[in-house]
Amino acid sequence: MDIREIQNLIKFVAKSGATEVKLEMDDFKITIKTTNEGTESTTTYVQQVPVSNALPQAPANQPVAPTAPVAPVATNEADDNSKYITIKSPIIGTLYRKPAPDKPVFVEVGSTISKGDVVCVIEAMKLFNEIESEISGKIVKILVDDSSPVEFDQPLFLVDPS
Repeated sequence: MDIREIQNLIKFVAKSGATEVKLEMDDFKITIKTTNEGTESTTTYVQQVPVSNALPQAPANQPVAPTAPVAPVATNEADDNSKYITIKSPIIGTLYRKPAPDKPVFVEVGSTISKGDVVCVIEAMKLFNEIESEISGKIVKILVDDSSPVEFDQPLFLVDPS
């Protein structure tokens, strides 16, 4: 579906008086919500679903614990950030810094972590995946807020390995 077809669909939904329309096809999902209170406002969400790069699903009764990929920081910031290592998200989902709402956070700025320590949890398709560190060091910066959506390979934490 191209942008013109999406725009035509939005116009059609706005004229029809429907408040919400969801359309799912093989490679994408679209949700269109409209409100008609004096002024007309249209919100459209388009989500591309990769067909060939789908992650294998684990059985629902078995916990999944992927480890976070680690890569050096490649930014245009000052050289002081070049000595840090980035812990990145291995999956798409919602990041939680606590194991439960009433529990303390896994790590804070200044926390010392070891290889294999859980640094956060990412919820993907109703499964909570513990993200483990592949390095030892000290958390220098937390790059994502609690309960925030994260993308694959998105930087989550900066770690000083020294």
